[in-house]
Amino acid sequence: MSTTAACHTTRNADQPYPAPDRTALPPARFTVFSVPRLRRAGVVLAAVLSLTAAACAPEAYVPEAVPVANQGAHDEPIVDTPEPTPAAEPTIMPIVVEEPSVEATVEPTVEVTAEPTPEPSVAQPSEESTAEPVTTETPEVVPAAPAILEAGDDNEQVRELQHRLLQINWFHGKITSTYGDATRLAVEGFQVKRGLPGTGEVDQATWDRLLDMTRMPTHDEMHNVMLPGPALLFEGNEGDGVKDVQARLKQLKWYFEKIDGVFGPKTVEAVEGFQAKREIPVTGEVDQRTLDRLYSMSRKPTTDELNNVTPKPKGEEPLRLDDRCLQGRVVCVSKSQRKLAWVIDGKVQMTMDVRFGSELTPTREGTFSIGWKSRNHVSSLYGSEMPYSLFFSGGQAVHYSSDFAARGYNGSSKGCVNVRDKAGAQTLFEATRTGDKVVVFVG
Repeated sequence: MSTTAACHTTRNADQPYPAPDRTALPPARFTVFSVPRLRRAGVVLAAVLSLTAAACAPEAYVPEAVPVANQGAHDEPIVDTPEPTPAAEPTIMPIVVEEPSVEATVEPTVEVTAEPTPEPSVAQPSEESTAEPVTTETPEVVPAAPAILEAGDDNEQVRELQHRLLQINWFHGKITSTYGDATRLAVEGFQVKRGLPGTGEVDQATWDRLLDMTRMPTHDEMHNVMLPGPALLFEGNEGDGVKDVQARLKQLKWYFEKIDGVFGPKTVEAVEGFQAKREIPVTGEVDQRTLDRLYSMSRKPTTDELNNVTPKPKGEEPLRLDDRCLQGRVVCVSKSQRKLAWVIDGKVQMTMDVRFGSELTPTREGTFSIGWKSRNHVSSLYGSEMPYSLFFSGGQAVHYSSDFAARGYNGSSKGCVNVRDKAGAQTLFEATRTGDKVVVFVG
């Protein structure tokens, strides 16, 4: 027998192999590391890791929470895990850690949604929009300039005011210390002419403009003390200068003799009458004041007038219109022709005789407009009737004058344009309207 045979037990071919000698294991028990508990612990661990990652992540990357139906109070994801039965054979399953789902981020939504929602900006306007409202801004009211002189004042400065207005032909008559209606009207006319507010009161702007245009009057001038100046022409003089004075006095119906160039008694008488009428010191001699007043009221004599040549009678000379009268609706008044024409677009509709104010109360010249109309007006200054008045410059108006109708050119107005044709004055009153132009010119 060989050595190899000695190491093996001989068996019969029909004999089965003996059963292995193995010890039987005890029945399986569920410990802390059992499969169901490991699965649950894995899910919980996954949830904790997800929450930790969500809390540490930037706010911009926090996913929006989606509420889960039938979720418990612990906000723990519900895992459908069947409870193990004692008889079931435990099966080892691999632990699967799922990616954090939207459900796992429910808990941090409490922090996100807990922030209060701000009110809309429309409900609470910003401080800037309410601090400076543009649409409700009210323009500032500029107060009127205080008056230096006004109606009712009585002092020496009123005398100065009146004489300064007298120098530029806005005030007429004796100088007084009383600021009455005549002074108020003169101031108002001066203001309107210069583009200042026509208040009739003297403010600083009015006073400054008046000072620029006039000189300081003397004490005698402010108290109506007039002293004659040096004589330029007097009795006994001869020459062309005397002829010129005689012809001008004849135009004004003060001298009625032939023009001879000799300053005789008749010439002295005519000069004295002219001076007395104008409240110039009566001397019968021609000083500068007398000559200036005479020139302002008359025109340059013609050669025929200076040589006593009587012109042949002619038909009525047609009215010469100023260029300002050729457009629109115009009351056109010529001082030299003593005529008034109602003109529409250069066509004369009617004419009538007129007269004007004296050298003390001259009718203003220039372009005006009808400010207002008064059918049965009565002067508040003189108490005289002024029917069919068309006021164009302060208190000056075109109106019918019964005195002009009775006395003709022997009298004069207080500055108004007198019409002696009552029917014509009425027709003109009806034809014109407020705003129509009025032109008063010398030519």
